[in-house]
Amino acid sequence: MSMYKIQTLNNISVVGLERLPRERYEVASEMTHPDAVLVRSADMHNLEIPDTVKAIGRAGAGVNNIPVARMTDRGVPVFNAPGANANAVKELVLAGMLMAARNIGQAWLFAREVQGDDPSIHKAVEAGKKRFVGFELPGRTLGVVGLGAIGVQVANAARGLGMRVYGYDPTITVQRAWQLESAVQPALSVDDLLSRSDFVTFHVPLTDETRNMINAGRLRLMKRGAVILNFARPGIIDDEAVCAALDSGQLYAYICDFPTNRIKQHPRVVTLPHIGASTAEAEDNCAVMVAEQVRAYLEDGNVTNSVNFPEINLPRNGGYRIAVVNRNVPNMVGQISTDLAKVELNILDMLNRSRADVAMTLIDVDRQPPASTVEQLRAIEGVLSVRCLGCQKSG
Repeated sequence: MSMYKIQTLNNISVVGLERLPRERYEVASEMTHPDAVLVRSADMHNLEIPDTVKAIGRAGAGVNNIPVARMTDRGVPVFNAPGANANAVKELVLAGMLMAARNIGQAWLFAREVQGDDPSIHKAVEAGKKRFVGFELPGRTLGVVGLGAIGVQVANAARGLGMRVYGYDPTITVQRAWQLESAVQPALSVDDLLSRSDFVTFHVPLTDETRNMINAGRLRLMKRGAVILNFARPGIIDDEAVCAALDSGQLYAYICDFPTNRIKQHPRVVTLPHIGASTAEAEDNCAVMVAEQVRAYLEDGNVTNSVNFPEINLPRNGGYRIAVVNRNVPNMVGQISTDLAKVELNILDMLNRSRADVAMTLIDVDRQPPASTVEQLRAIEGVLSVRCLGCQKSG
């Protein structure tokens, strides 16, 4: 039975690491020739990633810190944990809406600075509280950009608070659509959503399409006195444009999880130190999910929640499994089958899946393939990696 070596680049929750049984897995932060890497926020772009690495697991949703394209070219799947931190982020978005509506950050700072004895403080508070008059959430409209695991939970929770909710996500999955409350209304576009909303919250990755999605032009489309919340990624919102809109009264408040020098001291901004997913529960959930996904890939070749590989799941029924990763080009399965037939290997079960430029084939055969056959498969033009699972010498 193969032993697998797992390198951790950050502190990964023990609850997650316990999903890797010690009789099969060696886990350490310092390790040579690891089979897989588990990471949270460590930047891997300038790391020398050993050729032995067969999988990378990100205990979180975003993978900006991982060289995904480089790993794809090497036939290495990158796993993440979408939805594992959804409740944590949802709760902070709700808190952010309340902080904005009731001026909680500004009121707290005021109360902390009040001087004098208790009667003097009481008098100052009563005189000053009118500066912090806010508004209530029921009947207000929330726009949710991005209806993945987090966006759906935010939208549903806002409905529970009595808010009207519009959502926009041109790539919403059927699974997420089923989870979305029927009262959540679809917006026709980002611009349509902005024009309707009192609050707007973002739950999208940072891409070329979403960079500076909220800029001066789009801020002019919003209702006067609207609130923007960003617990997704820095770069989605143009800080300069937001500050100008706050100064003019076009925006009422900006609640953000990504402080910068430009915004952190602004009187109408509340910045938090990137704590959206920072709960013990979220860290445990992320680690459990990604550890189980990496284990399933190493042991069985099955893929769930990879950002660069197709989803594939072929139950094991004993025997030997060959896992082939290749570029998504014609006649790959034919060439693989031909090489297996040459040595009279009988295929018991087979599954092929593709995604964009990458394809993966899992093949269960009746006996251990010769090492020379595995090498022949590796030599096929376009093949990125080949592993024989269950073989005495795992590739």
